[in-house]
Amino acid sequence: MLVPLVPVLQEAREEGRGVGAFNVIHLEHAEALVGAAQDAGLPVVLQISENTVRWHGSLAPLAAATRVLAEQVSVPVVLHLDHAVSRDLVSEALDLGFTSVMFDGSTLPDGDNREQTREVVTECHAMGVSVEAELGEIGGKDGVHAPGVRTDPADAAAFVGDTGVDALAVAVGSSHAMTTRDAALDLDLIAAIRDAVPVPLVLHGSSGVPDEGLVAGVRAGMTKVNIATHLQSVFTGAARERLDADPGLVDTRKYLGPGREAMREETGRLLRLLADARA
Repeated sequence: MLVPLVPVLQEAREEGRGVGAFNVIHLEHAEALVGAAQDAGLPVVLQISENTVRWHGSLAPLAAATRVLAEQVSVPVVLHLDHAVSRDLVSEALDLGFTSVMFDGSTLPDGDNREQTREVVTECHAMGVSVEAELGEIGGKDGVHAPGVRTDPADAAAFVGDTGVDALAVAVGSSHAMTTRDAALDLDLIAAIRDAVPVPLVLHGSSGVPDEGLVAGVRAGMTKVNIATHLQSVFTGAARERLDADPGLVDTRKYLGPGREAMREETGRLLRLLADARA
């Protein structure tokens, strides 16, 4: 069932659980993620990024298919526009029935980021849609949150107060697009930000964080945990194994199917790991 982000994160935060948020790039991803959530009996956030929209050339087809899948299952599913920098794309997502938006004004001057984020919050809240944002860029991109830079708890609290966002992505040691799982989170900083900020915290770049780090991060105060590259690796690994086993294979279903199933299994494992992370 399709639901907004806020109640899912608020309940998880109160119970000390983590919620998995995973990227949808094509239909097989959406099928794997929704199936995993149903298998686990746990909520899930399905994320379509602006980069993916550019790759497909439009938002509506993938969004429509993902929404149908979300509406067919009994567990809570959030349809989330991820890392949107285009205000027009945000408006389109609202028209298409998205229940959550991550507006990424992190490359803007601080004042412009706050102003535009506040405007997005007003637009989205008028339609009952949740908003996530971030102060500056998470590691792995150029910007104030390059590796080694960290979110200041006081700045985070002020940003939430200035903008009215429902969830905040913070820089605490993770980095986007990592293919190794050896990132170390700053657990003391996570706890400090949790105590300073009244809304759930979001961990971007979580593919680079090992299982024990994810659990520790949730226990320290993270709630929404974004994982994309790791699941891409799982999907691609299974597809490559199938292709290597049969060099003459041409039916795409016969290698996309194993990729989808491997992704479903790993997603279910991650959903349970995060949900069971409470101290």
